[in-house]
Amino acid sequence: MKKIKINRYSILAIAGGGLLALMININSQLALETSAINASWVAHGLGSVVAFGLYQIAKEAVGSPLTKMQGKPPKLYYLGGLPGAFTVILASVTVNSVIGLSGTLALGLIGQLVCSIFCETLGLFGLEKRTFTLLELLPISLVVFGSILIISLRY
Repeated sequence: MKKIKINRYSILAIAGGGLLALMININSQLALETSAINASWVAHGLGSVVAFGLYQIAKEAVGSPLTKMQGKPPKLYYLGGLPGAFTVILASVTVNSVIGLSGTLALGLIGQLVCSIFCETLGLFGLEKRTFTLLELLPISLVVFGSILIISLRY
């Protein structure tokens, strides 16, 4: 059996997942007080200010992954904010529904898995094309089943 390696990227991904849950919860509270669209505007506006500040701080660091640019990316890559805006809006609505935060994150995880498998299988967005094996379907199935359990136990 392969040894599981926990590296700094794994830790960063886990931290990113925690921050995503925190962001969705805070945005949903703002959406309750204002609207889901307003919550998206505020989240992306504040995020832009913070990203600009981080860029200014990190641009002096030689070889920083935060500021490293390797040419001019295709124009399509600048559209990454569109799914982000819809993610904030949709999550703000669903967290405030009967499925709550954990249900929203569980179903969102299923959506992320399906989308990532689709993109990797077809090699979309510059991803290396790869074929999923039956062995990989086992952990994916467990995640999907666990997510369905989270939702079904709420009703």
